[in-house]
Amino acid sequence: MTTVQKLELPEVLLFTPRIFHDARGFFFESFNAREFAALSGLAFDFVQDNHSRSARHVLRGLHYQIRQPQGKLVRVTAGEVFDVAVDLRKSSPTFGRWVGARLSAENNCQMWIPPGFAHGFLCRSEYAEVLYKTTDYYAPKQERCLLWNDPAIGIDWPLASALPVLSAKDQMGAPLAQAEVF
Repeated sequence: MTTVQKLELPEVLLFTPRIFHDARGFFFESFNAREFAALSGLAFDFVQDNHSRSARHVLRGLHYQIRQPQGKLVRVTAGEVFDVAVDLRKSSPTFGRWVGARLSAENNCQMWIPPGFAHGFLCRSEYAEVLYKTTDYYAPKQERCLLWNDPAIGIDWPLASALPVLSAKDQMGAPLAQAEVF
């Protein structure tokens, strides 16, 4: 059976699957709705699956949707990332705080990022492929980006080089003090 761990922000969960190994390779259930609900106490319908591939030092994020917030169940199928969630719920006691976890094809862990959180990751291997399920559809007009290196948040990115590789959109992320929040 899969196990679940509450991270430093208790709504952010880390799932570790039970993996069956033999001479042929391995098998595990990457998602089971009944088990997800039983372990997390959450009942979400996932409506979209996304798949990205990133090269070493690429940082994607910190993304969120303001009026159609997405919960995300994130896993890595190739390589390794440092995955991050930032609480953007103004009424939350953990508003503006972050949590991160290492997700890899080796550990097969999955991170649950609830609606109301920004999400991003840093590729730590030659490349990484990330798959994630979302609880709402992509809505470009609702998409926002939080500044990846805002000192008010203080994410301790495990950077091997001075600066990550960022998209133009991610370079223009808003600091927490100016961001639209929930």
